[in-house]
Amino acid sequence: MDMKKIVFSVLALFATISVYAQADPNDPRYGETPEDRSEYLRNYSIYTEDLKTNNYAEAYVTWKKVFEKAPLASLNNYTNGVKILRALYKEEKDATLKAQYSEELMKVYEQRLQYLDQLNAQSKSKVSEGEVKGQYAHDFLVYNPKPTIAKAYPMLREAVDLTQGTTQYYVLDDLMNISSQRYLSKKDNQEYRDALLQDYIDCSTYIDMYIEAQTNEQVKTQALKAKENIDGHFVKSGAADCDALQGIYGPKIEENKENLEYLNKVVTLMSMFDCKSSDAYLAATEYSFKLAPSVKTAKILGSLYLKQRDDLDKVMEYYELAVELDDDKNSIADTYYTEATIFLSMENYDKSRSCLQKCLANNPNKGDAYILLAQLYNIKRKWNNDSTLDRCAYYAILDKLEQAKRVDPSVADKANSLIKQFSEQITTLAEDLFMYGYKKGDKIEIKGWINETTTIR
Repeated sequence: MDMKKIVFSVLALFATISVYAQADPNDPRYGETPEDRSEYLRNYSIYTEDLKTNNYAEAYVTWKKVFEKAPLASLNNYTNGVKILRALYKEEKDATLKAQYSEELMKVYEQRLQYLDQLNAQSKSKVSEGEVKGQYAHDFLVYNPKPTIAKAYPMLREAVDLTQGTTQYYVLDDLMNISSQRYLSKKDNQEYRDALLQDYIDCSTYIDMYIEAQTNEQVKTQALKAKENIDGHFVKSGAADCDALQGIYGPKIEENKENLEYLNKVVTLMSMFDCKSSDAYLAATEYSFKLAPSVKTAKILGSLYLKQRDDLDKVMEYYELAVELDDDKNSIADTYYTEATIFLSMENYDKSRSCLQKCLANNPNKGDAYILLAQLYNIKRKWNNDSTLDRCAYYAILDKLEQAKRVDPSVADKANSLIKQFSEQITTLAEDLFMYGYKKGDKIEIKGWINETTTIR
């Protein structure tokens, strides 16, 4: 007998003894009769030994007997089967055998899904139906001489629907790739286009969730590459154009104005591609707000009406709604500050100041509000026909700037720059005021628009 065969037989014998030591030879999962169970344990030990040396061709022979005769024996037979058949498929040159290995690989996944609950019950690590289906769909594309889009797409879509934020990155990449190919194969198919857009929303959302949860840096790098691929597939499809999205969704907004899920989909998609100037985006956002009012949406609508429609009444209507809906004082202060900047740009200084007062009533530590108030004071500083007294308005301006950096260190640099600028206007003012009976430290009332009392320094 060949020495190598003798050595292998001895190793197989020891492996079989080891398997017997770890497994119950009377377990019915291994076969109906004692002989079947003995045969199973022997074949299992042989193929796993072959697998350790990457002898896939030999491992295949005994693995196949195990797989076909004892489907519930061990989850390892499924994971090992995938490993063996993938390797044989890659190495095989003969088209017939290649197709055979591919077909058997698909059968491994189908049988695993068939017995998934029983296999999970005996395993410490449970695997979900969605995860298996995702691997199945991926291998259908990779280890198949002639994969079809018609079969691949529903497999991938189902896998993603089942796993969502835990979907493997390569499955998301596959779905976007196949969805894009399907759309490009028949661009006039509206169903394919709608599906492509939804697929992109889902894949973009889920890949971000996957990346955020990933702690393995190598896997995270691969997932980031998949994210680039997902964007690339969609861009290459040609469905990412704002005019195209407007054409698709614009006519449908009115009929879906009560469908919050649809409206949110439009808003999300058009936001992704910076199509916020589109009529469809504004309409979808407005109807969405009516169905589910929120501070964030109200502010978005205020901004849209300002930048795109120049409709001040609508702008203020939505900002005021944002204030009504809000219970966060800092957020309310920010809204009033935004209103103040708008009124300032319109030279409506009274309303701008009124908004700043409301802003500071909600957040006394908002330094930018004091700086803007100082700028308003500078614009409206004229209060006295006497030039010396008139210059005292700069004291009130400086008060606001000093207060800004005192309550909010983050604006100190900006405040200091303005303080330096305005301080140049009062270098000799205290001496000039001496002739009016004033000295440093005295209070002086600034009348006119400012209407405040300040201190001479």
